[in-house]
Amino acid sequence: MLFRQLFDLESSTYTYLIADLTTKEAVLVDPVLEQVERDLTLIQELNLTLKYGLETHLHADHITGTGKLREITGCLGIVPENAQAECADKHIKDGEILQLGAVKIEAIATPGHTDSHMAYLVGDKLLSGDSLFIRGCGRTDFQSGNPGTLYDSITQKLFTLPDTTLVYPGHDYRGHTVSTIGEEKQHNPRLAGQQRDSFIKIMDNLNLPNPKKIMEAVPANQGCGKVPAQV
Repeated sequence: MLFRQLFDLESSTYTYLIADLTTKEAVLVDPVLEQVERDLTLIQELNLTLKYGLETHLHADHITGTGKLREITGCLGIVPENAQAECADKHIKDGEILQLGAVKIEAIATPGHTDSHMAYLVGDKLLSGDSLFIRGCGRTDFQSGNPGTLYDSITQKLFTLPDTTLVYPGHDYRGHTVSTIGEEKQHNPRLAGQQRDSFIKIMDNLNLPNPKKIMEAVPANQGCGKVPAQV
């Protein structure tokens, strides 16, 4: 299996390129519109065929590159079940397996940051999206987010994985690239030693500003990366 972690500086977003080295079939998880040329260049250099653009959720801080990738490569755009993106080729369900040759990508429903969010398990690697970060977690104050639901998703779904499972988040703002489930159980300040009520209190009092691109990103991502025409 080929596994690459790519970064967009402006939105602090991680995009993941995963491929089966025998079939050369590939998926990009959470591609960023401004990085499509970079991603396509890498795919071409590695002699891969892009089969899927896979989203963990409908993002509020950047516009997805899946729409443009779909136009150029003919790949399929996949979003989580119940995500408000009728333009997607497929809505993936909890527990569903996306197959790339011998590589299996398992969808794990992890709502809370938004009401339709998936993490993806690939062998011993967890792509946690905006549910679980390294020493943090996704915010819950917009897009039908819910802190209690997020706590349940993390503790009942992600924290039941083996402690050695590698955690690759959807964002990082402090220079971290990878963690483990065991580390996050022990050292994540929003979760370690917290009960559901105390976690909800923490999340309800973050008082964060909205993402800079939220007004354009959300409707664009509901259109699979197509920016709505200005009236």
